[in-house]
Amino acid sequence: MSNSQYLPDARYAQPPDPEPYTGLHEAETLAYGVYAAPGAYDEAHRAGGPYGYEDTYRPAYEAASEPPPTLQLTDPLPPQRTVPNSEAPTLVGAGHSPGAGGRAARRRRRDAERPESALRRLLPQALVVAFLAGGTTAFVAEDKAVELTVDGTPRTLHTFADDVTELLAEEGVRVGAHDVVTPAPGTALGDGDEIAVHYGRPVRLTLDGQRREVWTTARTVEGALRQLGVRAEGAYLSLARSQRIGRAGLTLDVRTERAVTVMADGRARTIRTNAATVGEAVQEAGISLRGQDATSVPAGSFPRDGQTVTVLRITGGNEVHDEAIAYAVRRTDDPSLFRGTEVVERPGRAGLRRITYSVRTVNGVKQRPRRIRTEVVREPRAQLVKVGTRPLPTSVRGADGLDWQALAACESGGRPGAVDPSGTYGGLYQFDTRTWQSLGGKGRPQDAPAAEQTFRAKKLYVRRGASPWPHCGARLQG
Repeated sequence: MSNSQYLPDARYAQPPDPEPYTGLHEAETLAYGVYAAPGAYDEAHRAGGPYGYEDTYRPAYEAASEPPPTLQLTDPLPPQRTVPNSEAPTLVGAGHSPGAGGRAARRRRRDAERPESALRRLLPQALVVAFLAGGTTAFVAEDKAVELTVDGTPRTLHTFADDVTELLAEEGVRVGAHDVVTPAPGTALGDGDEIAVHYGRPVRLTLDGQRREVWTTARTVEGALRQLGVRAEGAYLSLARSQRIGRAGLTLDVRTERAVTVMADGRARTIRTNAATVGEAVQEAGISLRGQDATSVPAGSFPRDGQTVTVLRITGGNEVHDEAIAYAVRRTDDPSLFRGTEVVERPGRAGLRRITYSVRTVNGVKQRPRRIRTEVVREPRAQLVKVGTRPLPTSVRGADGLDWQALAACESGGRPGAVDPSGTYGGLYQFDTRTWQSLGGKGRPQDAPAAEQTFRAKKLYVRRGASPWPHCGARLQG
């Protein structure tokens, strides 16, 4: 196929004969598949283009060294016009079409004769450019370059957010009650601002024996101690100072250095320690506990700053003592006995209790014994007593008119419980036990009521007269 069969591009093809301008949207378009012959673009470029404009295309390797062309609003683009297939001339070889320069000159004259039409075309373009220029200015004014540091990791970004809260929401940064944001959420943003987010981390802290949970935004143990105001010089730490703290937190035991005074064997020793217990502090002071030795405070307790601990040197042993257990008395009524008379049927017996005491000497001073064990060696036995309920007779025939009061005063001094020095005779009238029981008495005469003793004495008088009382019997006659 020869070059003459290709149609030229509408921009560089030879225009048809002059005809009235019909406008941009009324121009005819080139049919599908019609294009310029090879070499036509270069010829047009060398001739300055079909309309007298210089072609601005540059290859990529040239565009880097030459500034790009600018659009001049005072030099509007020529109206575009396409050529129908029937009017499109064919190119001869690769050369420029004859008469192209004359037709370009005629078109320029025609455009110069239509200034109002050119102005109408220029005004919308100018408005669009002005609108775009204003929008671009507002766009640039709202854009801010800020630095956002999240948990120590900084990054620079551009944002249209108005304040810190909006920026964090845009970046998907969620903060909680224990997190710290600087500047505070809600603070207005400006170009060049720096925003920092520090996440809170839980620390299960045991400080000098006191357990609690605290929150810190520090990322290392050393930073957390500094943030919490913990004096770490000379302190014991369960973790290294450089240990990093993750978002899940950690458990930390801190024992600060304290001054503790230990009193032992008459001497005082003051040490600085971060011991966990009083026992450890005593050992650090060079003091050994032996046997029953103890400390004035529990050995497992936490030693406080300025605390004084006394070592107790303890010696001693056990002592055993026996104690009597009192017996009970059980009384039963007996109608055969006169009222007021009590007879011991079975004597009671005391029990025996054995008690073990701990006796200690603390720092040379004997302490009060401490009961540590009690056991019953023998149970007590109750005493059984019969109590008379029989009414007492009021008189004995043949003996009522005598002076029994005078006889009692002579024999016993008028005391019902009197007993002679030998223990043989007792009561108001100094009965012996055998005579008393022969008269119906129970037990011992000195244990019977005075009325019963007088009654028994009257019965004896009826039997034997005043002979039972050889020295005082005459008093009965007054």
